[in-house]
Amino acid sequence: MLVKYRKDYEKVAMGLLSFIPDFKDLAHLQTEMQWYQATSNHQLFLWRRPDGDFSGVIGIEVGSDFVLVHHDSLSPEERNPANQRQMLDELAALFPDKRVMGTLEMAPIIGEWERNRDKQQTTDHN
Repeated sequence: MLVKYRKDYEKVAMGLLSFIPDFKDLAHLQTEMQWYQATSNHQLFLWRRPDGDFSGVIGIEVGSDFVLVHHDSLSPEERNPANQRQMLDELAALFPDKRVMGTLEMAPIIGEWERNRDKQQTTDHN
């Protein structure tokens, strides 16, 4: 389940974001956290497993007709395609009237998710 970021989740969010190679540098990570908190169209969501533990984070920018995924990260033990798809499915459900897109870095992941989703919808309708 995706949970909107709150200040009291900061350490958890930073820990999950630190799995991204670009954010190994603490100063860069702190700058990114400030960027997400500075404007309402930049948002962080934490992904919570059914057992209640946070094990993922996704950073987005919300536009008029799109949601641009800037970052996503799962803890190493949760890092698998099924969880990746689950996180993106939940994001799409939160913004049903917007298209989920990715930055250049995220585009391959989003593309794979879209292909799987299209296949799933085709299978569901048959």
